[in-house]
Amino acid sequence: MSPSNNQASEEKKPLKFLFVSNEGLIGDLAWQVKKEGSEVKYYIKEKSEKDVCDGFVEKCDDWKELKDWSDVIVFDDIGFGQIAEDLRKEGKLVVGGSLYTDKLEDDREFGQEEMKKAGITTLPSWNFTDFDEAVKFVQQNPDRYVIKPSGKAQNEKELTFIGQEEDGKDVIDVLQHYKKSWSKKLSAFQLQKFAQGVEVAVGVFFNGKDFVYPININFEHKKMFAGGLGPNCGEMGTLMFWAPPNKLFNETMLKMKQALQASGYVGYFDLNCIVNARGVYPLEATSRFGYPTISIQMEGVTSRWSDFLYSLAKGEATELKTKKGFQIGVVIAVPPFPFSDSAAFKRYSEDATIIFKKPNFDGVHLGDVKLVEGDWRLAGQSGYALIITGSGTTVEEARRQTYSRVKNILIPNMFYRTDIGERWITDSDMLYTWGYLY
Repeated sequence: MSPSNNQASEEKKPLKFLFVSNEGLIGDLAWQVKKEGSEVKYYIKEKSEKDVCDGFVEKCDDWKELKDWSDVIVFDDIGFGQIAEDLRKEGKLVVGGSLYTDKLEDDREFGQEEMKKAGITTLPSWNFTDFDEAVKFVQQNPDRYVIKPSGKAQNEKELTFIGQEEDGKDVIDVLQHYKKSWSKKLSAFQLQKFAQGVEVAVGVFFNGKDFVYPININFEHKKMFAGGLGPNCGEMGTLMFWAPPNKLFNETMLKMKQALQASGYVGYFDLNCIVNARGVYPLEATSRFGYPTISIQMEGVTSRWSDFLYSLAKGEATELKTKKGFQIGVVIAVPPFPFSDSAAFKRYSEDATIIFKKPNFDGVHLGDVKLVEGDWRLAGQSGYALIITGSGTTVEEARRQTYSRVKNILIPNMFYRTDIGERWITDSDMLYTWGYLY
């Protein structure tokens, strides 16, 4: 039986997406959904980031006035859990968190306890709100530790410190420095026992009921400079590939399924882990889109994002169509990134024009930019400008394509890492030897 004219008309009607953000993180996905023919409106709360994505997608001043206009509401960060739960109870289709998944990421102690409860092996960790107590602990228990900010300070990635000395003296020095300089901002933190191994993350989309395969295996490059030097930036680039469920997934993510179901979570979920011959140790959970992860995923996904997000929010998505091979993403940044300094941004980067040497936008993804009279210009205050991506059947092929696209970009004072993906040979050898990628 063929569909009626009314049914056909309904099927062709563009979907309406409302993207909601505190700091303007999700503009690249909003732009992609718009390019696919859907209607898009984008709300950014933070005043300093209001102009991010101007000219690329339509903005709005109050997202709540548009919640009934939208077919799907997409939240881009933690902190929206209660709102997302309330909207779902109202019958709205939502891609976003829950109170439970917000707490998984925001409260490191809670996150580690929930993983233990699910049967996942975790590294020993200790939580502190007092620097002197932490120093005393390391003195009494000399070892290598990692200092990890908790709560809102988790966003200050440069405060994460990986101890190098076996007796923990460098950790003590850093804790004493933080007490003098960061005590007001760093009110809670965690000391986690250091483990040698390969740092790798496993992620997957969740439709509120079940995982949506394939899974995503990714290797973040967190430090500012090539070779893993400099401050921790969160992520300066990533190598990834899509795969069927494997041992790495089964020993970590799969065990969180019931908890995610109970919370009603809909979106992307990721566990960053240290892996060695003895086991897999999740370091932290990311219960939201990753940045620049989502932009690099666009390089490897062949499904229409508008259709996928709609079916994900409805609890119907069962599969994501992806490319074979590897994807790489490189963050292009300018001062003051990764630090917060509005005066430095105004001096070095504000309204700077992004020049494309050739009119080729393949693999170009939006960071904090805006479109003004046909020019791409820097927006916001972060200096997080663009993500450039590429793909290939081999890592080297993906690297060549990505960096050839990077060479097409010119921004005053721009910088980026030149070694994204170079660790693959060493890392993959160990992961395959230990049996985690089969």
